[in-house]
Parts: sequence; structure tokens; C-alpha cells
Amino acid sequence: MLLYILLNNIAPIFALVAVGYHIGKKFNLDIYTLSKINFYVFIPAVIFVKIYEADIDLDLIRAVVFTLGFAVIQLILSSFIARMCKLDYSKGNAFKNAVSFYNTGNFGLPLITLIFSTTEYAEYAVTAQIMILVTQNLCTFTLGFYNAAKMSMRFKEAMMTIFKLPVVYTIVIAFLARGIPYEIQDFFLWPAVLYARHGMIPAALLSLGIQLSIVKIDFKDKDVYLASFMRLCIGPVLAYLLILILGVQGVLAQVMLISSAVPTAINTALIAVELNSQPEFATRVVVISTIFSVVTLPVVIFLAKQVLFQ
Repeated sequence: MLLYILLNNIAPIFALVAVGYHIGKKFNLDIYTLSKINFYVFIPAVIFVKIYEADIDLDLIRAVVFTLGFAVIQLILSSFIARMCKLDYSKGNAFKNAVSFYNTGNFGLPLITLIFSTTEYAEYAVTAQIMILVTQNLCTFTLGFYNAAKMSMRFKEAMMTIFKLPVVYTIVIAFLARGIPYEIQDFFLWPAVLYARHGMIPAALLSLGIQLSIVKIDFKDKDVYLASFMRLCIGPVLAYLLILILGVQGVLAQVMLISSAVPTAINTALIAVELNSQPEFATRVVVISTIFSVVTLPVVIFLAKQVLFQ
């Protein structure tokens, strides 16, 4: 079963990441341009379509509550660990972001899509992951951004930058669209939104591979391994306990647990680069956690689907 999960759920994702890595090594590509296309076009399109079409019930609201609670718990725990390890202020903030904010978009959404694609719960599972993705992105580009900006921006400047991000407005527009007495699918530009939606997964995975190709990996920084261990191993344990507290079962619980085990969000590295707040450390955690997730993710997927939440 673990081999099946590795070959059918993990390998297709890493195949596209590997392609991105190869072309990143071969050509001088601008990762910032690619990331902006993904963040300003593809991800908003996915979020808009999923929110507009989703049958949002109480279970999906619990996905939002779970994601918010999970982020807060991880921030508190990682803050404590950073103080215990006597990390300096800047690195400590980067450490907290690396542990607390995970790759629900570039990695998590394709993973959940593949895992549930042949089941009757495919649409529900993907919608649940979209709710997690939306909430995580809001946390990353508010709490995470402010966390990284403490050293270089005042509070007002950080808030102004946050409210320029497209994710916030996409969510608002999608919910407003649900409330108007008109079928958006009948609008003549709706196919363009669908085209953009379908481009998100390959673009995100290729961008992740290209990002990995330009990073110099330092295998000597123990703090990178500690952050990766907390993200990949401690994170799912905390998520499991929170799922039990919330009383979630079935497919939604599986999605929550599997999603909690994905690597550190590449957005944490992009924020660190943008603000010049420990960019090398942040990017290395993304790289190391992505590499080690090949080992840890199949185990979490197996436990979620076969043992814990049948």
C-alpha cells in the first residue's frame, strides 16, 4: 500500500517538480515572474471557481476552523522551540513561518486531487482542500507576512502591503458572486476563468521545481532540519489531535491530516526574499522539507486512509 501511494500519488507530483528543476538548471528563468503569474492568475482562478461552485456546509466551515487553530498552535509551539534553541530574532521569525505555513497550493492541492480522483468523494475532497488553501493563504500573507516584516516594516506598511494581495479580494468577490441572482457560468468570459483554473497545478509544480534548482542547499544547518522535522512529523501529530478535538471523521478528516503533512510553503521563502528576512534559511527549509516529504507523506497518507479515518 505504501508503494502504491508513493507511485500513484507522490511520483506524479515529483515528476513535474523534476521537470521544473531540469529546465531551471538548463535555462535562466525568472522564478519571481512565474510565481507572480501563479499567484495573481492561476490560484485566484482556482479559489474563485471552487468557492463559487462549492456546496459549503458545516463540515467545510470546520475545515476553516481547523486550519486557523492549527496555524495558531504551530506558531505558539515554534515560538517556544525558537526561544529554547536561542535563535536570533530574525531567524526565529523565519523558523516560525517555516513550521507554521505549509504548501497547500503548489503541493497539497495536486496531492489531494490525485489521492481522491478515482473515488466518489473527489469533488468534496478537493473543495475541502480549497477551503484549507484559502485559509492558509490568508494566514501566510497576513500573520506570516507581518511576522517576516517585523524587522523591516512598520505595522501600517505591512498591512497596506497585505491588502494589495489578490487572494483577499478573490475570496470576497467569489462570495458576493454566490449571492447575486445571475449564473456566472453563463457569462461569456467564464471559460477563460476555467482555463486559468486548470493551469494552476502544472504551473505551481513546475515553479516549485525551478525554485529548487536555484537554491544552494546547506546540509550543515541543524535549524533547517529541526524546522523540517517539526513541519513534516510534529505537524501531523498536532493536526491529528486537533481533528479529534473537533470531532471530524471520514473524508474531511483524511484531507485535513494529509494536508497537514505537506512541506513548508514556498510562499514563506518568497516573502523572506521580498523582505530580505533570512531568505537563505527560509528557502533551504522549503528544499529540505520537500525532499524528506517523499518519505514521510506516504506514511501519513496510509495512516489517514487505512487506519485512522476509515
